[in-house]
Formats: sequence, C-alpha cells, structure tokens
Amino acid sequence: MQRAGTAAAAEIARRYADRLRGGAFVFTGPGNNGGDGWVVAGLLARSGIEVTVVEVVEANTPDAIAEKRAAADAVKTVSGSAAAELDGAQIVIDALLGTGAQGEPRGQITSAISKINQMHSDGAKVAALDLPSGLDATTGYHSMCVIADVTFSFGAAKRGSLLARDCCGDIVVLDIGLDETSLAAGEETLPWLVDGPWVHAHVPDIRYDAHKGTRKHLAIIGGGQGMGGAVVLATRAALRSGIGLVRALVAPENVGEILAAAPSALIAPWPATPAETSSQISNWADAIVIGPGLGKSDDSRRLVESILADSTLPVLLDADALNVFDGDVDALGRLLEGKLALITPHVAEFARLAKIDVKQVVETRFDVGGEMARRIGATVLLKGSPTVIFAPDGERYVVARGTAALGTGGSGDLLAGIAGTMLAQTLDASTSASSAAWIHGRAAELCEYVRGTTLDDVLYALPRAWNESEPSVNPPVLAELPGVSR
Repeated sequence: MQRAGTAAAAEIARRYADRLRGGAFVFTGPGNNGGDGWVVAGLLARSGIEVTVVEVVEANTPDAIAEKRAAADAVKTVSGSAAAELDGAQIVIDALLGTGAQGEPRGQITSAISKINQMHSDGAKVAALDLPSGLDATTGYHSMCVIADVTFSFGAAKRGSLLARDCCGDIVVLDIGLDETSLAAGEETLPWLVDGPWVHAHVPDIRYDAHKGTRKHLAIIGGGQGMGGAVVLATRAALRSGIGLVRALVAPENVGEILAAAPSALIAPWPATPAETSSQISNWADAIVIGPGLGKSDDSRRLVESILADSTLPVLLDADALNVFDGDVDALGRLLEGKLALITPHVAEFARLAKIDVKQVVETRFDVGGEMARRIGATVLLKGSPTVIFAPDGERYVVARGTAALGTGGSGDLLAGIAGTMLAQTLDASTSASSAAWIHGRAAELCEYVRGTTLDDVLYALPRAWNESEPSVNPPVLAELPGVSR
C-alpha cells in the first residue's frame, strides 16, 4: 500500500504541479483503495500541499486504518456528507473503490462518485487510484463510475480498464514491487501488454543497401466482385509498411481497377490452375495474405483450399478466407497443418468459426482465443478494443492502442497488409500480429481526431507510426497508454 501510494503521489505531483498549488481533494472509501488514498494524501500534505480528505466511508481494513492514522495530522478531514459543499477543486483523487469491489456502487459511494464527476465537469483534473471507482476490474462494466483524466494502475493494467478506456483517461501502470507470481494470482491478470519499445525492438531494420528482394515479396489474394477496394487498402498498407513488392491477385474484372489504384503493385487475376498458383504465389512470395474482399462462396473456398494445398509459405487469413470455414474449424486446421499461420478475425467472425455466441466472445475476450490457436496450430489475432493475440504455445499479448477512427469498413484490410509485411520479414506470427496491431492503432492515434478521419489519413500516418519513438517511461512507471480520442 505504501509503495502504491508513494508511486501515485510522485506521479500526481509531477503531472499536476501547477494545479496542486490550489490544493487537492482525496475521496476515500472503506477498503485498501481508501488506504492508498490516505498514503497519497499524507505524502502530498507533507510536501506543502493543502489536502482535504473526504472520508466518504470510514476506513475498516487494518492497513487502511493504519495509513489513516499516519496521515491524519497532516491533512484536513471532512465527512462524506460535507462533500456537497466543496467547490473550487483543481485536483481530485479517487480512492473510493478498488479491484475487489463487486456490484453497483451504493449509498454514500454513489453520491461521492457523482460529486467527483461534477467537479470534473467544472474543470478539475481527476486521478483514479488503480481504477475508476464503480468500474468492474475484470469486465469493464459500469452503471456509473468516476470519469478520470488519469488512472494509476498498480502492478499491471486491469482488464476492465482496457475495456472501458473512455472512463480512464491516460492509464499509467506503476511498479509497486509485485513479482510475477503475485501478478499471476490475480483474476484480472493481462496477457503481455505490447508497447512501442517492444514493437521497435522486434521490427527488423531495413539496411541501406536493401532492394525489393531483400525487403520481401507479399501476395495478397482477394478483391471479389464489388470489393476491389479491400485489396487496394491492404496493398497500400503493405507498401507503407516496408514490403519490397506486392502482387495482388483479384477477380478478373477488377484487374484494371486495382492497377489504377495501386500502380506500385503487380496485378493479376486469381490463379485458374495449379501451375498459375505455383508460379504467381508459392514460388514467388515470401508470405501470403488471403481474404480482403474475397467474397463468401463455394468458389472462394475452393480458391483458398487450392492455395493452401499448394503452398507451405507463411499465411495470413482474414475476412472471407475465414468466413468460408464458418463452423468447420477442423477443416481449416488440416489445411494449416505444418504452416506458419495467422488468422485475424473480428469477434463475429471468430464466433461463427468457433460456433459460439458473439456475446461469449466479447465477455471472454482475453481468454477465448487460446483453444482456437491450439486447435488449428495458428496464431489468433482477435480484433477489437483491446486486440488480443493468442499463440499456439499458449503465449498471449494484448494491444490497447488505437481510436474509434478504426471502427470503419476497410480498417481490417489495412491491418492485414501491415501484418502480412511483418510475416514476410520476421517469419514469426505472434510478433507480426502484435507489432501490426500496435502500429495500426498508433497510426490512428497520430491522426488526432475521430470524426473526420478516414483510412487514407491512417495510411498517411503509417510512416510516423513505424519510425517515431514515443517518450520512454521512467520508474516507477512500467507502461503508459494515452487517453482515447473522441
């Protein structure tokens, strides 16, 4: 508790030094989250800041009671009933409810959450300790909760915080001395949280003397009738991600359209014979992407099956290349046997493939893909907010970057092009999936806005996402996620 409070107090002081000159209000609850608040209050007060603790419910755990006693002589304490009269707040610290809270807020806690949110609306900055009060730490459910500008998450990011990013503001993960065993014991423990330094450490350099061969070749198969744009987006994303050469294979009637929209790529109609499959794909490419705009039909399935039967190349299956196997995951597994493979379904595609309800996928997002990955021997990238990646060996990764600007048709095609490039260049499906999802999200963030942003803007932001480093974090900060754009 002292480590958590000390780390949070230091970050609050660093972030809000100017505002703290006007004092701080700390709202405390009965449990250990309230105890964290008492630690923060005492430290800020002893540094010369005027601190008022609003004790909404009296401390009732031994640690919280001890921290209250330690801080009491340095702070002004008022009861929760006096909160309605407070105004002029510059900094408000939410220490009402922690990760152990269950069910909806009740009684005085409800009134305190409303008061904090009113202060926020009036211009105060709100810092939540561990997670915003009223937010379920595992599911992200909330009927009402604190709306924070920053959430200081102790030890690891909480699942619920990543599922309800719009309530949390910036998420700052603080080191409080928990070891891996302690973290693994928590029900809300996350997969590996992918960040910028991890991505840039895993992306291979492009040498000064590189050429289109050493930068690798990618075959993209899709673009059925009326859906040529999907292949265009995937192709452009691959080219903006550093691939050496793309060959787009599309429905014959779309060849001219794709050539005009992506002149840097090679364009050909879908292969009609095994010899064409071998020459244009299997014996030419370093990796394959199948699915963008392919169309769902018996012919589409036969095309996917013929390519997978002919080639041992690393392969990414997206969209209709998965939809043609709805409910027939064993057949897909047989076709992928012995291949380095990545599938990239959204929740509805995953549900159809696994023959389960979409609601079940959403509610078990952090776990549901593990069995599928083992069953088909492929890495599963489950799209969404956040994106979760499951490797066949049981490793899991989570990517919590991006904005609602990606919630539009064609976004997945960009991701396929990015991930296909990485698959060709790294020959590692989990690294490709995790890096691509992070870059995809980061490019959207660089567009700054949601309304008014198109996928062209995201494409144009890709060079910055690939090449610009984010500011490094310093202890006790372990990781930091920016607040989401609206």
